[in-house]
Amino acid sequence: MPIKWFRAGAAVLWVSGIVGMIISSVNGNNNGWVATSGIITALATLCLLSATAATRREPLDVFDDAAAERLEDQVQTLVGQGADESAVRDLVRDAMRLGRRRDAARG
Repeated sequence: MPIKWFRAGAAVLWVSGIVGMIISSVNGNNNGWVATSGIITALATLCLLSATAATRREPLDVFDDAAAERLEDQVQTLVGQGADESAVRDLVRDAMRLGRRRDAARG
């Protein structure tokens, strides 16, 4: 099931729950229907938040730390093989700036 369908279904439930709360409040103020509509809305909200969190495309910070350690190991390997450390670190900084600009242009 595509995530778009899941989000659309949750949005429909959310709107239906809000409408249900309004109608049941105006039409006799039946607490059972108001509470049921509220629970439907709350569950739809939780489902929508869960789906969004589960399909998040950004890596966790732990993976950023691991990638930084691998990058530092690669820099140390190049320096150990005779490369100029300041030139290697300048290259890494330039690559990071380029990546940030590309991400900002997408975002």
